[in-house]
Amino acid sequence: MTEQPRGGEADSQGPLMLFDGVCNLCDGALQFLLRVEKHDKLRFGTLQSEAAVAVLEHLNAPLDLSTVVYVNAGKLYTHSTAISLLLRHHARPGWAFLGVLLAIIPKQVRDVGYRVVARNRYKWFGHKETCLMPTPALKARFNA
Repeated sequence: MTEQPRGGEADSQGPLMLFDGVCNLCDGALQFLLRVEKHDKLRFGTLQSEAAVAVLEHLNAPLDLSTVVYVNAGKLYTHSTAISLLLRHHARPGWAFLGVLLAIIPKQVRDVGYRVVARNRYKWFGHKETCLMPTPALKARFNA
């Protein structure tokens, strides 16, 4: 699954990143994006949330905890494509360039690397028993 047609209201509030809420690597990626995001428009949600399940159902996409999901401009992206687009569209110039470089690598090749990390992320980075609870300042951006 790489991209799907938009489901109307699913991304009407702007770009959305859905991630595994108990994964330490995913939490680290979230914290990183919050530091390097250039416009503060990206919204977030954990894949374990009811809102995320509703968004995925609305987009006719299966729930897959092994990938980050990025919804923007009417399309749903997963795996390395989601990472590349998150960097290119939301990160400051230096990090956005990394997203461009990532996109140059053929998708099949970069997704192999993505899947290796995804399969081993709990072993390498650990996980929590419960999903991240956003700070009051971030709560408004966690509406999915």
